[in-house]
Amino acid sequence: MKKIGLLMLIFTSASSLFADAHKDLKLLSPDGTHEVMFKQEEKSLTVNQILYQVSYKEKTVIEESLAGLELDNWVWEKALGQRKLYQPIHWMDNLEVDSVVYQPQIDKTWHPLYGERSTVRDHYNAATMHLSKKDGSNYRLNIEVRAYNEGIAFRYFFPEHPQAIFHKVVSDRTEYTFPAGTMAWAEKWAQATFDYVPIKEIKHPVERALTLELPNGIWAALTDADVDDWCLTKYRSSSKKENTLTSVMYSPVDIVTYYATPWKIVMAAEKPGDLLEHNDIIQNLNPPCEIVHTDWIKPGKIMRSAISTEAGLATVDFCAEHSIPYMLFDWQWYLPCTSHDGDATKVVDKLDLPRVIAYAKEKGIGVWLYVNQHALMKQMHELFPLLHQWGVVGVKSGFVQYASHRWATWLHDMVRLAAENKLLINIHDEFRPSGFSRTYPNLLTQEGVCGNEEFPDATHNVTLPFTRMINGAADYTICYFDKRLKNTHAHQLAASLVFYSPLQTIFWYDSPSSYQGEPEIRWFEKLRTVFDDTKVLEGAPGKNIIMARRCENEWFVGMMTNNEGSSENINLSFLDKNRTYLAHIYTDGDEKVKTRTQVKCSYLLVNASQTMTFELKPRGGAAIHFVPVVAKETKG
Repeated sequence: MKKIGLLMLIFTSASSLFADAHKDLKLLSPDGTHEVMFKQEEKSLTVNQILYQVSYKEKTVIEESLAGLELDNWVWEKALGQRKLYQPIHWMDNLEVDSVVYQPQIDKTWHPLYGERSTVRDHYNAATMHLSKKDGSNYRLNIEVRAYNEGIAFRYFFPEHPQAIFHKVVSDRTEYTFPAGTMAWAEKWAQATFDYVPIKEIKHPVERALTLELPNGIWAALTDADVDDWCLTKYRSSSKKENTLTSVMYSPVDIVTYYATPWKIVMAAEKPGDLLEHNDIIQNLNPPCEIVHTDWIKPGKIMRSAISTEAGLATVDFCAEHSIPYMLFDWQWYLPCTSHDGDATKVVDKLDLPRVIAYAKEKGIGVWLYVNQHALMKQMHELFPLLHQWGVVGVKSGFVQYASHRWATWLHDMVRLAAENKLLINIHDEFRPSGFSRTYPNLLTQEGVCGNEEFPDATHNVTLPFTRMINGAADYTICYFDKRLKNTHAHQLAASLVFYSPLQTIFWYDSPSSYQGEPEIRWFEKLRTVFDDTKVLEGAPGKNIIMARRCENEWFVGMMTNNEGSSENINLSFLDKNRTYLAHIYTDGDEKVKTRTQVKCSYLLVNASQTMTFELKPRGGAAIHFVPVVAKETKG
């Protein structure tokens, strides 16, 4: 049950709220850029439907589109003493607007435990459209709407019904009609690559966030928030309406009133980088942290170890020497790890896990373990307390089911159970975030990305920041020394900054022996995974990305280009104007650089008035660490 729904019930009963007798809902964002309208329209003499539309800076984003859900409902008939199936043609088509209630503007800030920014502003206008049936069933539905400066959000809320406690939502009828000529970066599953296609060609369901380029110059993204008690929803082109995407639910959802669906989000901006900068809207639409004591939740970098005692000890030493606070024993530390016969309470003979954990603790390194879906299903309630007792700090869950309503609730309950046992979580494979880490920040990261395990090319990598990364953190699993890499090593350095993850996996497929003293590894040593500010300086999907992140008074910049290469200029005006910085610059060199990776390391004193220029090689990149120079005191 969505507890936040009760909060909305309280808000809508407050005497300070304004009820609109016109029954159309019209809402502007605080800065006036985003506008959303909901209205009731007669489809026929006997049927009503709810429509909505969205604009940004007076330009159309969503044309008039259908809103609603489809239910397959049982009601209790007291006179007959039996259940009766209630089946209108479409459940929502008989709803009528009773009132529209506007809430006072909300403007507050909060501080996440970790993130791309240390301060998040939660600023929006809100309204609720109250609907009910006039057929004697007393069915009611509210549409809750918020207008942020970052985008529009809405969801459906079912008030408690004394005669129909249970509802079964069988489909989501919400549509998104865009201006003709709208293009999308579409991917059919979470670890797929992207197709740049007209929305009419999206014949198979595609993932969210779905980023779109409109012919009027506006960039938009469709995504969601607060989905722990729902199923996966994707988008597909309508077979009946031009330029329209429909919502595709993976499974029916059983609910108990009162109940709120996940938030649907429509983001709009003039630049694609603004969509990524504005993704705090997703966190703001999730409940606050429910973990009382969070001192044990610590982000950081992590490296995988081979499965043996000797390898584990060597990995601990390497991590300690190179400022990597975590190490991971991936699959096969218990066997069989991909079968129901696997027992994750028993460690393979070649690994003395207690010895490695004890040694790692002495060195200040935390140990993570991989656990497959089979063992989690069978042993989770026994296993999590045991892992905590062993001294394990985190679990990487593998091949977990997540898409249906049943498995979505199971997966989120797994994160809750991990929190009860002070275990950090990294969910791998297809799962994508929707802000649940705000509520349970022990969920540090998740995969849900075509990352370095698949060795994608550079054009794919510079598409990800404007698409997948809108959702939130992604465990891209950065490779560095592996010979299968398609992109340059400077590109890989930059990727570790661009692809945000509070738990940043580095040296994937590598081992301590892979390192041969390459000087650019200093970048990984100094890299942070939690930031105070983040700016997208330049970029577009499939072309390039320049991102700057600040931690205290230091800045990190990651620059990546596509398969063709590019010339890039960085205006340093984001730096403190009263400081001089020493820029540690890592770029792709040539044969004059006498290392295997051919990364050139150079240094330059800079300030905020300057512009830096880079010629990036095909599939290349650059990484820059700006450190303030402390002026030496002069004796009088």
